[in-house]
Amino acid sequence: MICVGIDVAKDKHDCFILSSKGEVLADVFTIQNSAEGFDRLLQTIRRCARPEDKIKVGLEATGHYSYNILGFLLDNGLDTYIINPLHTNLCRKSLSLRKTKTDRVDARTIAAMLMSDVDLKSYTDTAYHNEEPKSLARYRFDKVRERAKLKQSVSRLVTILFPELEKLVSLLHTASVYALLSELPGAKQVAGAHLTHLKAVLSDASKGRYGRDMATTLRETARCSVGSVMPAKSLELQHTIRMIHELDAEIEDIDSGYWRSYGRYDPCRNRRLLPLRLAG
Repeated sequence: MICVGIDVAKDKHDCFILSSKGEVLADVFTIQNSAEGFDRLLQTIRRCARPEDKIKVGLEATGHYSYNILGFLLDNGLDTYIINPLHTNLCRKSLSLRKTKTDRVDARTIAAMLMSDVDLKSYTDTAYHNEEPKSLARYRFDKVRERAKLKQSVSRLVTILFPELEKLVSLLHTASVYALLSELPGAKQVAGAHLTHLKAVLSDASKGRYGRDMATTLRETARCSVGSVMPAKSLELQHTIRMIHELDAEIEDIDSGYWRSYGRYDPCRNRRLLPLRLAG
């Protein structure tokens, strides 16, 4: 058996190859984080190993820096182990009196940990590819959280520009209200709008739910509103609504892509529900 320790960094990786008998097969060498560097590592491993040798490769859990080399190792059928950096640190201290962390020491330490085989579980190809839907779910969550903050901004701006509006509609964050505020971002603008135009904006956005009566009520209320006339805030409101629409489209795109690739998405539980069977 041979053990390969890899200390991962952003632009380069330090590697060390050790036999199960403790013989150094390849002292610490550095590869670039590139296709050529990965190929050099693979060729070096193959030169050190005999056909009957079992190969174990270990690297620290360093987030996104290790993702590409991890995929490369798995694609080439190498048993790969992800090691907690805290465990590496403890092992390094037990093996050496040196208190400073160096990449060369860590590459050796990881190889030694593989040789000792202490509570290590190999990282499977399935686990590697499961990271993608997890990553997509986290990305979606960030988009939803960003949209929620923007909706809070809309509520704040409406309170300044047209505070009476919330009492006239069932919900502020609807397509019809957003359409109204995108074109008429404040009580002053609503009060000065032509009734026919105001009715058309509401009717189109609400799919006929709001008509002439609502348009009349909104305009009369706007004429008596205590809302401030602040062009900068009105512009901010329009831009904020525009960003919400963009996020709506992005979230919808994420959900449809998730369904096509992984299965139906449950936003409440932040996980997929059913596997998707693709035709053909």
